[in-house]
Amino acid sequence: MKKENVLWAQEVREKIVTKTDVTVKRAGKIIPYTTKDGKYVDLSAKDIGWWTNGFYGGMLWQLYNYTKNDFYKDIALWIENELDRALFDHRAMDHDSGFRFLPVCIPDYLLFDSKEAYNRLRLAADNLAGRFNPVGFIRAWNDPCDASTAGWAIIDCMMNLPLLYRAYENTKDCRYLNIATRHADTAMKYFIREDGSANHICEFDPKTGEFVRSYGGQGYKEGSSWTRGQSWALYGFTLSYLHTKEERYLDTAKKSANYFISNIPESGLIPVDFIQPKDCTYEDSTAAAIAACGLIELSKVCEGDEAAKYEDAAMKLLKALVENRCDFSTDKDNIVEKCTAAFNDKDHEFAIVYGDYYLVEAIFKLTGDAIMIW
Repeated sequence: MKKENVLWAQEVREKIVTKTDVTVKRAGKIIPYTTKDGKYVDLSAKDIGWWTNGFYGGMLWQLYNYTKNDFYKDIALWIENELDRALFDHRAMDHDSGFRFLPVCIPDYLLFDSKEAYNRLRLAADNLAGRFNPVGFIRAWNDPCDASTAGWAIIDCMMNLPLLYRAYENTKDCRYLNIATRHADTAMKYFIREDGSANHICEFDPKTGEFVRSYGGQGYKEGSSWTRGQSWALYGFTLSYLHTKEERYLDTAKKSANYFISNIPESGLIPVDFIQPKDCTYEDSTAAAIAACGLIELSKVCEGDEAAKYEDAAMKLLKALVENRCDFSTDKDNIVEKCTAAFNDKDHEFAIVYGDYYLVEAIFKLTGDAIMIW
């Protein structure tokens, strides 16, 4: 990393810590998704299986790793234990198990050699592996009423594959590796378009594996370019390369990243969809934060001008967020603002917890204080 980027990130890191020292203590033991009147809304009782429930704990672990303040660790451990209820709920265990359990369990396992955290990771990995359809993909979502989505897979799952890669690395059981790479190869072939843009949802015949069609999903429309999905692609394929060292994944990560970079607006602020109507101003700050994390990791495995290109792009995204879309006051619990879950949802541009998580991860990557949870 360039020295000036590290120094800038160190200043931002201290703003984050100054804020969270107050807001985390004030919020106490909660599992948030968004805010109401600037304060986090707790999902721990209402919806323990919600897909984002690992991110707040992951952010607290990142903060603990840097500060060594026990109140971060204590709440992160509480969240990890609360998520046991999701492990025992088949409706909760879907393709997003990596998002739920990696952020809370990996730090506990790496820092403290926690046998309980390891057990949770193995149970979650086994469940994710059980979702694999042998025709070549990990099924998305659960549908207890019918089998209409039995052939659906989504780009988000690329970020959950590290649950399987880590299970393979710990056990040397090739089943985990084979499932992860089979799914990644399917995603590489069908999700990433020729120009590097990514589909959100692809449907396959669940009996034969034949490609059926793509869907617009959380983007503007079918064939459009949902920015958070693009960030899942560029970061997810980078992670597949880091875990496997297979060059095809690195090439796909670069292809996805180059498309993202070519569409970054001059402002550095990311729309919900790169081809949304010109008169639509909806933003998704989470896409910027996630992409920055992926670009930082991508810069580390490249050299020369290519590495600089990815680092510079990450910095453009982060500086735009920090200068225009972050609230470092203690009045609000959230840091990142103007996050959007899906283009066609009723609500847009609100606080979402993984916006904060990925901002913290990106800044701490730059300063050398991050735990690599993926």
